[in-house]
Amino acid sequence: MPPLANHLPPAQSNPVSAPAKSTLTVRIEPDGRTMRFDGRNAWMLRKLIDAGKKGITTADLPAGVRVSHFVLCLRKRGIIISSDRVSHGGPFAGIHSVYRCEMDLTVLEEAGLAA
Repeated sequence: MPPLANHLPPAQSNPVSAPAKSTLTVRIEPDGRTMRFDGRNAWMLRKLIDAGKKGITTADLPAGVRVSHFVLCLRKRGIIISSDRVSHGGPFAGIHSVYRCEMDLTVLEEAGLAA
């Protein structure tokens, strides 16, 4: 069959494999239980661990990260995260939360976690 007028051949694409999913394995102290987290949950838990007692706010993370969603996901898995509401001034004065991991966690293994 002859090709149709104005019909383009199929595009040749180079398939790209998806990046490896981030993982974080932690040991909960003092009981020694281990837990593994994947994807953005692993990334958020790593951010909370790195922040320590200072904690993190939405201003500390890239724009568009739904911090409260990932905090909820981690809490559902049993991670204890406190949230203190703090007022702030400036042209867009209001209240924001500071999130802190309230558990002693030891990182056993991590892979693919990007900043």
